[in-house]
Amino acid sequence: MARNYVNNRDFYEAIKTYKEKIAINPDTKIPDYIGMCILKICERLSTKPNFIGYSFRDEMIADGVENCIHSVLLFNIERSDNPFAYFTQIAWNAFLRRIAKEKKEQYIKYKNMQNSFLQSDYLDESLYGDSGGVIHTKNNDVANEIIGSFEKK
Repeated sequence: MARNYVNNRDFYEAIKTYKEKIAINPDTKIPDYIGMCILKICERLSTKPNFIGYSFRDEMIADGVENCIHSVLLFNIERSDNPFAYFTQIAWNAFLRRIAKEKKEQYIKYKNMQNSFLQSDYLDESLYGDSGGVIHTKNNDVANEIIGSFEKK
């Protein structure tokens, strides 16, 4: 039966063994067990209330796994015996970076959409004349909220 959790002691021993093997042969691949532990950490972290509501959770998990894999050799077995906490923090930071990146992309998308609406209103008005003094703008509360919150930051 497959375990749904990461045993910190086994995880530490696997990293320790891997670092010993990598000292002998630098081309040694990361063992599947370490990869599965990292994947479990990232998947479980993505279910926390801080991250569960995002539509790009798969991208967050992928970023977390990638960052953790890059950091396996940076884990100092002499300084710490808690790889679970180390890789959880790396994944957490990767998730935050992905959220910031997605919010920036969302801002750019909505800002471009807003600008194209304003430009089309200007072109309609200049081509067809003023329609009774009313400027037709397309308001989207969600887009305006996203743009406003991003610009405040």
